[in-house]
Order: sequence, then C-alpha cells, then structure tokens
Amino acid sequence: MSIARRSALAAALAIAAPAVRAQSRAWPNRPVRIIIPYAPGGPVEIPGRFIAEHLSARLGQPFIVETRPGAGGAVGTKQVIAATDQHTLAMVTGAVAIQPAVQPDIGYDPVTELLPVSMVSAASMGFMVRPNAAFRDLQGLIAAAKAAPGRVTYGSSGNGTTTHMAAALFGARAGITWQHVPYRGGGQLISGFLAGDVDVMSGDLATLLPHVQEGRGVLLGVTSPERVPAVPDVPSITEIVPGTGITIWFALFAPRNFPEDAVARIVTELAPLRSGSALGERMAATGGQLLLTGPTELSEQLRREMPLWRQVVAEAGIRPE
Repeated sequence: MSIARRSALAAALAIAAPAVRAQSRAWPNRPVRIIIPYAPGGPVEIPGRFIAEHLSARLGQPFIVETRPGAGGAVGTKQVIAATDQHTLAMVTGAVAIQPAVQPDIGYDPVTELLPVSMVSAASMGFMVRPNAAFRDLQGLIAAAKAAPGRVTYGSSGNGTTTHMAAALFGARAGITWQHVPYRGGGQLISGFLAGDVDVMSGDLATLLPHVQEGRGVLLGVTSPERVPAVPDVPSITEIVPGTGITIWFALFAPRNFPEDAVARIVTELAPLRSGSALGERMAATGGQLLLTGPTELSEQLRREMPLWRQVVAEAGIRPE
C-alpha cells in the first residue's frame, strides 16, 4: 500500500472513530429510573422489577425501580412528566386513565403529556370475603347490599385505583349502594381485610389467590369478562351483572421529550419475554397475561378507557377529590 493510500485510510478511520464512539454511547448512556407512583409492595412492582433486571442486562445500564406514592399516583407521574434527563420512565396501572375523572384538577393530561412505551400486562381482579362472611357468592352480596344500603363495605388500594373503580362499576350497574373504604396501597388493604375492617376486598387476583389457597379468603367472582383458568369454578362478575368486566393493566410511559429510538429499543428488547419467560409463566398462574405490545396499543387503551371512567364516576356518584 502506498504512503498516500495509507494516509487516506488513516484519515477515514479518524473521521469514522467519533461516529463509532457516538454509537457506543447511544441510549441509554446513564442509569435509567423506572418510577412506580404507588406505595411499596404493590402488584406492579413484580413486573416492574423483572423488566428492570431484564433491561439492565440487555442494555448495559442499571434500570433502577423507585416508588413515589401519593395522590393516587399523581405525585410520581408528575415527576416523570417533569423529567428532562431522557432516562426516566413510569410504570403505572390503568389508574392513569382513571385519575383525571376522579381528580379533575390533577394537573396533567395523560394523553398529551405522557409518551406511551408499551402495555406490559393485563390481569383479572376479584372480590374476596372472609370464610365467616354472611354471604359467599355475588348474589348474596347483592342481596345483602340491597337489604341494608350502605352497610356492606368494600376495601380497595386507594381512591381512584383500578380496584376501587372495578367495584364502583359493579355496584352502580348492580343497583346497590355499598361503602368504599380506601387504603394506602395493597399491603394496608390486605391487613385491614384480614383484621375484619371491611366486608369485601377488591384486589388484583395475584394478591388474592394466596389467601384463598390458604383458607383465609373466599372468592366471590373475578372481574375479567370471562372466567380465569387459574380459578375456573369462580364466576366472572359479568355472569351476574353484564357490562361490568374490567381488568387491571400495567404499562410503561415516558415523558414527551423521550427519544423515539429509545422507545423502539425498549420495545425490541422486551418482545422476547412474551414467550416462555418466567414473568409470563408467573402471571399466567395468577390469571394474568404478559402483553408487551408496544406504544400503539397502549395509546389506544388509554383513549378507550378515559371516557368509560368518566361515565362510571357519574353512575356511581363518586365525588371528585
């Protein structure tokens, strides 16, 4: 090779080197926070931490899960919306579609201020009573609530949560008046239920099933539109009151300034988990389904549910906070 050609090659490599280094510094180039805007110990942490571990291994930067509870998820969600580092995500439940109906002055619009990344999962919820309850099926619950309006109580993981609204939807369309008792997260809800402070617990099936299996609770019904294979003998609430089927879903969102190529990279790296992953198997065992569908489906889910929850708030007479 001539001196001239060697010089030309060296110059070309020198020009290419910064581009190669830039590619190696592609997103993420620093630790990524996944903010869960609910109390610690809730069901969203299980897939949240699994996904964080998976992405950390695949993308070469730590993905750190942080819980930031408050105002039904609004506190942590606002932190994500305000983030400017392009390395902050939110792992939320379907409550993100509910809060604007329950809290009209919540201070943000999830449709315009959050960037959909991916649906993560969907699962049934259920209504559970203690073994010594006065009723042990949905018909008995409805009869008791109609006989003494406002006397039957149900607990949820908080005002405006999906567990709250699933019960509110059922009550409104069953024509009953029952008393909502909100707790600050799933952990406090379970404690209150087991202590006898509420008659019925409205919770996600993954949380309820261990108590059912160990004899501390009895499932009256599941909230999904159809029965759940994990508990095939338990009816869907839609069998008793049509039009009340709803699931609890988890999803990843980002601030609007988040890079589009970063969204695409996250979706690509998560896709293999849909088939044969430990997370998928764990969710199936408790009536859930791992989705990881990407941003389009999440955007459609959000736009579809927000009008529904405004309607439920009106039907159930829920007063904005």
